[in-house]
Amino acid sequence: MQERSSVDELAERLRREVNRYSPGEKLPSSRALVERFRVSPVTVSRALAQLAAEGLVVTRPGAGAFRARPRRPAAPAGDTSWQEVALSADATADPVPRSVDASGVMATLAVPSAGVIEFTGGYLHPSLQPERAMAAALSRAGRRPGAWGRPPMEGLAELREWFARNIGAAVTAAEVLVTSGGQSALTTALRALAPPGAPVLVESPTYPGMLAIARAAGLRPVPVPVDADGVKPDLLADAFRASGARVLVCQPLFQNPTGAVLAPERRGEVLRIAREAGAFVVEDDFVRRLVHEDAGPLPRPLAADDPDGVVVHVCSLTKATSPSFRVGALAARGPVLERLRAIQVVDTFFVPRPLQEAALELVGSPAWPRHLRAVSAELRARRDAMTSALRAHLPGLALPHVPSGGYHLWLRLPDGVHESVLAAAALRAGVAVSAGRPYFSAEPPAGHVRLSFAAVAGTGEIAQGVRRLRAACDEVFPRPGNRSTRGVRAARIRP
Repeated sequence: MQERSSVDELAERLRREVNRYSPGEKLPSSRALVERFRVSPVTVSRALAQLAAEGLVVTRPGAGAFRARPRRPAAPAGDTSWQEVALSADATADPVPRSVDASGVMATLAVPSAGVIEFTGGYLHPSLQPERAMAAALSRAGRRPGAWGRPPMEGLAELREWFARNIGAAVTAAEVLVTSGGQSALTTALRALAPPGAPVLVESPTYPGMLAIARAAGLRPVPVPVDADGVKPDLLADAFRASGARVLVCQPLFQNPTGAVLAPERRGEVLRIAREAGAFVVEDDFVRRLVHEDAGPLPRPLAADDPDGVVVHVCSLTKATSPSFRVGALAARGPVLERLRAIQVVDTFFVPRPLQEAALELVGSPAWPRHLRAVSAELRARRDAMTSALRAHLPGLALPHVPSGGYHLWLRLPDGVHESVLAAAALRAGVAVSAGRPYFSAEPPAGHVRLSFAAVAGTGEIAQGVRRLRAACDEVFPRPGNRSTRGVRAARIRP
């Protein structure tokens, strides 16, 4: 059983039992709970901490856990209506709304309720994470001389060198900044490259977290459509001319959410168009280390073919390790590097040195290539399992592209089917899916859903999740011949 589910189950059992005790009465010792429920001491400790956070128990070091006394009635809520005026006071001077819709990001970060299959997750399931290798790396890193001291603001020299080698020969360690993950790097890049109110070109559809960053910075996302070969160069040139934008954000490799790879003949075109527009290309190379076992040789990052400083490259170790292993990199050349560095220092000072040291230990260990090979094989198996299940049980959902990297599939819904209705029906059926609307910066051309196969326990759970999704689809757009049609004609889509 996974640790998270064990903690939740034990907390629920203790929650039901705590009312048997009088306020202030001591609960059984941790040792007794370990023996009774046959769980680890860590599980007991975390379950009690969960109940303490809920105000049901009080823990006292060296004494044990006690049922909490009744809480005093909460003080009456004050009047916060004045904040509506304060927060909107500069609306007339600021043409870009400052409110931020983070629902698309929260959907991938939220933990579903117990029993719900997670097709929304953006990170590897714990069984795929290199937990032992990370623990060993962190342990070794913590014992290094000076490991808890202040690191260089740009990042450890050895780690910057490692990132530079992995990006390409055109990039040097002096052109790399270590960041707190990819999201932080994207935030720094957009703040450095465009002033509030400016347009920024984005792929359509694209990563909702990037759209949230842009809007939080007061930028205006301008969509450029993507097809199976990546962003369309002719429409990109038109968008630069029409908007006057000086920044394009793109994911050339296994794009989120479509899984597209920028075609070889388009790579040079994208750089040429951006260079002629006097614009930067922010390359979000977020899943290069999540390539599937059957993929051929990967194209190099755009930054590796850019001698003129057009590309600002973003990459991270997080997707291939753990959501809490937040170590990434920004790479750029020319005067923009100093601006990126200054903004990062103002925002975060530096990435904690123990985490940087642990990253060095991890990527330099024999466990690292073994882990990447294992993940590559497992992601291929999961992708194939989900693809086969969808084609067998849900042929009405169009799957235009099966990627050879990344962790998700992008499906088009039948015409007239509202994705929010399907997502709600899926949740009732016990499977969480991501609605497609947050991936578009303007009106979407059709309804979509994104299904992740990385955050589930395995292929068995994928099969069960697709069966539950089929039940939800039967409710929303029943198939012909199904007695549950209730007079609704089945929707069909073109292949």
